Amino acid sequence: AGGEHGRVSRPPSSVLADFEARGLVHDTTDRAALAERLSSPVTVYHGIDPTADSLHVGNLVGVLALRRFQAAGHRPVALAGGATGMIGDPGGRTGERALLDPATLAANLRGIEAQLRRLLAFEAGGSGEPGDATAGQAAILVDNASWTAGLGLLDFLRDVGKHATVNQMMAKESVRSRLESTEGISFTEFSYMLIQAHDYLWLHQHEGCDLQIGGSDQWGNITAGIDLVRRRTGDVVHGLTWPLLTRADGSKFGKSVEGNVWLDPRRTSPYAFYQHWMQVDDADVERFLLQLTLLEVDEVARVTALHATAPARREAQRRLASEVTALVHGEGEASAARAASDILFGAGPAEVPEAAYRTLQREVPSTVVDPDRLAEGLDLVVVLAETGLSSSRSDARRSVGQGAVYVNDRRVADESPLLSSADLRHGRWILLRRGRRHHHLLRVGRE
Repeated sequence: AGGEHGRVSRPPSSVLADFEARGLVHDTTDRAALAERLSSPVTVYHGIDPTADSLHVGNLVGVLALRRFQAAGHRPVALAGGATGMIGDPGGRTGERALLDPATLAANLRGIEAQLRRLLAFEAGGSGEPGDATAGQAAILVDNASWTAGLGLLDFLRDVGKHATVNQMMAKESVRSRLESTEGISFTEFSYMLIQAHDYLWLHQHEGCDLQIGGSDQWGNITAGIDLVRRRTGDVVHGLTWPLLTRADGSKFGKSVEGNVWLDPRRTSPYAFYQHWMQVDDADVERFLLQLTLLEVDEVARVTALHATAPARREAQRRLASEVTALVHGEGEASAARAASDILFGAGPAEVPEAAYRTLQREVPSTVVDPDRLAEGLDLVVVLAETGLSSSRSDARRSVGQGAVYVNDRRVADESPLLSSADLRHGRWILLRRGRRHHHLLRVGRE
C-alpha cells in the first residue's frame, strides 16, 4: 500500500540527510563516523516490545524509519521483543508495567509480526505492495527470546553484567527518573537496559548489525549496547534516535480521547483511523507528512504550501489521512474511508463507490428496511422517528419544514416526503441526515 510513493531508490549515504530534512534526528553517535558508515549498506535494527497485540500510530515512525533505510539500500532488522516484553522498559513510565503471561505475549507477538510484514519487504524482490515499494535488501524479523530464553543467569552476569557499571546504569535518564519517583524501580526493570544491550551485541555478532535506531527515550539503552559491543569485541557501532512524536502543544501523539489509535482494524477501524489524521492540527500536519508518510520532502513542501493558501479546505490533512491509511490498511480501505468521509462531510453520495457505503455501515447507526415496505413508499417522517434522528413524528415534521433533513445529501423540501426505490444508492442504501452531523443509514434487505 502506498507503494507509488516508496519507489525512489537512493544511494545508501543519502538516508542521514533525508532523516535530517524530516526532523528525524535527535541524538546520534559521532555524526561524521555515522555518515561514513552509511556510505555503504549497513544492517540496522529497531526493536518493538509486544505490550499489545497491535502496533499503534506511535510505532509508525520507527517502522517507517526501517523502511526508509531499506529504500536507501540498507538491510533492516525488525526486532519483536519476546524477551524484553516480559520485563518492561522503565522509560516513559512512573510505575512498573504489568508482567505479561506467556500466552498473552505469544498472541501479541503474532499480531505485531503480521503488521510488520505488511509494512516492510521481507522477501528479496518483494511480493505484494510493500515488497514492490522498496528498493533495498530484504528485511528480517527476529524475536530476542530466541537467543535470550536459553541464556543462563551466571552466563548473563559474566558476559553482560560484568561490562556495565551500576554508576553508568543509574545515570541513564530512564532509570534516574524512576529512582526519583515515589514508586522507585524494581531490579527487573533495572535489568532491561542490559537485556537490550545484549540484543545489540548478539545482532552485531550474528547479523552484522552496526546501527540501532529508536525514539529519543531509547538513547540510554542504545548507548549501553554500543558500550557493550565495544567492550566485548572492540568494534565501533552506531546509534541514532528521533524525537518522540508529539503535538505542537507538547502532548503525546498517538492517543485519542479513548486511548491508542491502533493499526489493527479490529481495534481502530480504517474509517476511524482516517478520521484521526483528518483532525490533525495545522501546526502539526507538515511534520506528520514528513515523518509518517513516504512522500518525498519536496512533495510535502508542495502540499503544505498549497494548504497554506486555503487552510479551511484541509488539503494537507486529506493527503496525510490518505497516505497513512493506505500504508497501514491498503489503498482499497483508504479509498473507501475517503469516500465515506466525503459522504458524511460534504460530497454527494451518488458519486461514491459501493465500498464507501459498506464502510459507513460499520461507522454510523443503521437500520434494515424490508424491500416490500420501501416499494409501498416509506414515510420519511415515520422513519426519522423510528431511527432516532428525531425524537417524535412532530419533531420530524418540524425538522423537515425547517429544511434540516437530507436524503442522500439532498435537502428535503416536500412536506409529506416518501422514500422509494429511486432513492437507493447501489441498489441497497439510503443515507439520512439531520442537521450537519446526525446520520443514519437505511439498508434494504430481509435479514
